[in-house]
Amino acid sequence: MQSVQPVPPERREVALAPVPAVLRDPNDQDATSILQLVAGQEADIDISDPIYDFVRSIRVFDIKASQRTRGKDRDCIRSSKVRIGSYGTQGDYTWHKASMSDLPAAHSGTEGYGSTCPSVSNRSIFVEWKDYSGNYGHEQVNY
Repeated sequence: MQSVQPVPPERREVALAPVPAVLRDPNDQDATSILQLVAGQEADIDISDPIYDFVRSIRVFDIKASQRTRGKDRDCIRSSKVRIGSYGTQGDYTWHKASMSDLPAAHSGTEGYGSTCPSVSNRSIFVEWKDYSGNYGHEQVNY
């Protein structure tokens, strides 16, 4: 369960007003049109100040990994695809190719990958962050 991250007392004056969880378009556009408007946009305020480092600390890992033995010779068959998504200085979001060795220690389900070939099958999204006080947090969703 995630906890709500409070705004530091010295920066409360710049806190944004809450935004409804459901986006209602006054022009009644379909969801695809709305997503196209939002996609690729950066923060609409200047977040380059170090006080917003907690935004840049957010990393999203998209993991697909499998490993198993096959055939009479028990050949080890491995497959992996790892991407890391992160936020830039002004909130711009980008994905980068990564490897299994880039996964945080807190990620689970790929233990033994690359070793003597234990069976591994993992598809997951893993999100990690540090709050404004530097406390580490993470969440993993397997699918």
